[in-house]
Amino acid sequence: MKTYQETIDWLFTNLPMFQRVGASAMKADLTNITALCEYLGNPQKKFKSIHVAGTNGKGSTSHMLASIFQEAGYKTGLTTSPHLKDFRERIRVNGIMAEESFVIDFVEKHEEKIINQKASFFEIAIAMAFEYFAQQEVDIAIIETGLGGRLDSTNIILPELAVITNIGLDHTQFLGDTLDKIAFEKAGIIKPDTPVIIGETTSETKPVFTEVAKNRNAEIIFVEDKFFQDLPSDLKGTYQIKNKRTVLSAIEQMQKKGWEISDNNIKAGLLNVIKNTNLRGRWDVLGHDPLIIADTAHNPHGLVEVAKQLNEQSYNQLHLVLGFVNDKDVTSILNFFPKKATYYFCEPDVPRKYSIDELYKIIPEEIKDKHFFDSVYKALNAAKSNAKIHDLIYIGGSTFVVAEVV
Repeated sequence: MKTYQETIDWLFTNLPMFQRVGASAMKADLTNITALCEYLGNPQKKFKSIHVAGTNGKGSTSHMLASIFQEAGYKTGLTTSPHLKDFRERIRVNGIMAEESFVIDFVEKHEEKIINQKASFFEIAIAMAFEYFAQQEVDIAIIETGLGGRLDSTNIILPELAVITNIGLDHTQFLGDTLDKIAFEKAGIIKPDTPVIIGETTSETKPVFTEVAKNRNAEIIFVEDKFFQDLPSDLKGTYQIKNKRTVLSAIEQMQKKGWEISDNNIKAGLLNVIKNTNLRGRWDVLGHDPLIIADTAHNPHGLVEVAKQLNEQSYNQLHLVLGFVNDKDVTSILNFFPKKATYYFCEPDVPRKYSIDELYKIIPEEIKDKHFFDSVYKALNAAKSNAKIHDLIYIGGSTFVVAEVV
């Protein structure tokens, strides 16, 4: 019998994981996940679900939805990725992570199948989540996609509702290099005769969603056509306003389907997202005097919102603790941050990291006040040492940088 840590080490060692190794972990079809779930007795057919895709905001949206359903008294499953600290963050029921014993038993029982199937890390995580939600007999599960939609391992569910938050340029090597191509991939979660909520559109993406929904006889609801009062939430960041509107549209649709969710459930759900679901890393306040913020935004679409939020803060000096993975265009990411800040570049502890030696060669000349560290811990400590009481320290650039500090 392996310990929990030995089990997780086995998964990391034996299964390709996109977040760690990149493109080699990607599977371009649903063959594996279909075979795995058939072998498990198709657990994904044993509970109702909402499917959430999008370039940014799908994690926050998923957690808000889960929180509201919990407040309404429903036993609620939630699977999101990547995890920050513990693999079991990917598999929660009513905000509580799956037991270590469940993970150990699943891997031990199905190890031979996992190896023979040549499954990826994400495929096993999703199969495990489906199995757990079925065992727990959840009333509803909120299922966040991984990278895409059409060929995403989650896309074997038949949900009550599909939600697509927005489309931006990210993971273009897999999803396409234009907004309409990426929209087509994300629109793959739209199912026949099943309503879909679209959080944001552009002139390129709206026709794609409209066409796919029409072909599948799916009612399409554009959030931009609706009006909602802005309700307070414990998820900070002005960018959450868009996510809240998407969530309210989704809840309205679920109410029409007969789910009993009151206005008080909605208000309490939005106010208690962190308490109910333990979400971290979204404009996450880690300290005061100086103010320390961590945020997992790592693509242009998300960083535009972070830049707006930073501009709204009042501080004397900005300290930026930034690290990156090696499939990102670092110079374009840096354009979202002010050149006058003090920069602390670091390496996240993952194989896909941009090393300090590589970063040293590509950081633009305009950034004068820059320092390099071989760990996130050292970079953050240096920022804390230099920062004065009225300064602001921002930590980001990659989910993996944030994972080391929250």
